[in-house]
Amino acid sequence: MKAAVYNEYGPPTVLELTELEKPQPNDDEILIKIYAATVTSGDVRLRGSDFPPLFWLPARLIFGLFKPKKKILGHELAGVIEGKGKNITKFNIGDSVFGTTTMLNTGSYAEYICVPQEWKHGVISLKPVNLNFKEAAALPIGGMTAMYLLEKANIKAGQKILVYGASGSVGSYAVQLAKQQGTFVMAICSSSNFDMVKSLGADSSIDYKKEDYSLLEDKFDIVFDAVGKTTKARAKKVLNNEGVFVSVKMLTTEKSEHLKRIKELAEKEKLIPFIDRCFPLNEIVSAHEYVDKGHKKGNVVIEIKK
Repeated sequence: MKAAVYNEYGPPTVLELTELEKPQPNDDEILIKIYAATVTSGDVRLRGSDFPPLFWLPARLIFGLFKPKKKILGHELAGVIEGKGKNITKFNIGDSVFGTTTMLNTGSYAEYICVPQEWKHGVISLKPVNLNFKEAAALPIGGMTAMYLLEKANIKAGQKILVYGASGSVGSYAVQLAKQQGTFVMAICSSSNFDMVKSLGADSSIDYKKEDYSLLEDKFDIVFDAVGKTTKARAKKVLNNEGVFVSVKMLTTEKSEHLKRIKELAEKEKLIPFIDRCFPLNEIVSAHEYVDKGHKKGNVVIEIKK
């Protein structure tokens, strides 16, 4: 099978397309023929070993001190089950599925992957019936992260929410999920993305390049940092007395119930994945170079099978 591998940390050019042996499922695994994957912020950080100083050494100990332990990146996917082990009860061959590869020893930048039916850190489910594989692949990480952090902030109807980085993957889902809760949403992004975030439900927008949100007179119940580029200290300036700050820098947990809810919302057309660009697997370097520029809107998809 074709797969994009990397044997050292560094720029996008460390990713190389190569031929590997097709995996075979163990008794508790399903074999997925991958149709689509994405380039997430987690993929970019792992590729470049770009971790905050405080977490650099612990992260290197987990993911590989001198070279990566996980040779194939790709944190989310959508595809079709082509094989399964004898202990699999929840899925059948031919099922279309989507989910994550979190903490598995391989990722989704490949034509095939074996994943457990259930495991501690990641999730897999039947694909939303109304989405194509590219759209479904772009849902799990961003959607579940936004849902987890909004729940952590105890979001309620009638609140005012500020989403910093509203045009990114997590931000685009945070805007949609917050609006469904009956809140007022202010989106912080570049002015070129105002139309995008408005289409997702944002009530107002501010260009972070032209205006400092922390100087606003308005007060908010939640400040949601969707890109890890603002701070609690700045957010406090616009939070009310009981206001809550949440950030993608916080530890999050993937939950099966969250993936189920995301699937249901997508099927009701209440949660829409925004896809900026698609790249074929053989252009994986270009895909990472594009994301490295820091200007992507929503999600960047890797198309593995047309």
